[in-house]
Amino acid sequence: MNKVIIITGGSSGLGLATAQLLHRQGNKVIITGRDFEKLQQAASLIGEGCAYFALDMVNETEIAPFVAGIIQKYGQIDALVNNAGINSKKPFLDVTNEDFENIMKVNTTSVFTLTREVVRYMENQESRGTVVNISSMAAQYGIPYVIAYTASKTAIEGMTRALAVELGPKGIRVNAVAPGFIKTPMSAKALDSDPDRKNKVLSRTPMGILGEPIDIANAISFLISDAAKFINGVILKVDGGNSIGF
Repeated sequence: MNKVIIITGGSSGLGLATAQLLHRQGNKVIITGRDFEKLQQAASLIGEGCAYFALDMVNETEIAPFVAGIIQKYGQIDALVNNAGINSKKPFLDVTNEDFENIMKVNTTSVFTLTREVVRYMENQESRGTVVNISSMAAQYGIPYVIAYTASKTAIEGMTRALAVELGPKGIRVNAVAPGFIKTPMSAKALDSDPDRKNKVLSRTPMGILGEPIDIANAISFLISDAAKFINGVILKVDGGNSIGF
């Protein structure tokens, strides 16, 4: 594809798998995260030419300079993958305002801020660009003990649709991928500690298995590619049928 692509949270899990695939496809991949050493290790796995930047997405003052630096170095940004996110599993009554606000800042506010700063440049590029947000099954139906995460990902889907309508006339496409239950360290921690939940997940997934990170990476790659040039405002569920399972 030969595009300049930013992937937040690119040092592990779905972000790393996506970065590896997009790099293999010939793109210039830039990953961000908070842990510099993890980013270094990830960049070595991704391959030669992968750039990495330690970025605290909650610190708004870091975002605009980061984007400006990417533009100065590479001249353009063709795609932004808003993958970084955190979760917390607690009963509703135990969730503090601080717990809730922290997840909203990382999962929603930072996505808004980074996307805004990237679009400032995208709208003036000849090639325009595309944004892919990462949602969740938590935005598709009710899941207990993850109230803040659910709120944050539901907001992401609303933002995706609103931005698709506003930015579409400028030639900028905005879509989202909603992963089902995928084999990652974060999901393993949640499911392995709760056998009943894991059994419920598998029983309501028609395919009867967990997905792989490459399944999400393939979906993101498609939405970024020219093959998806007329796809805008879509929430693409990659879940083995979980969201329609009985």
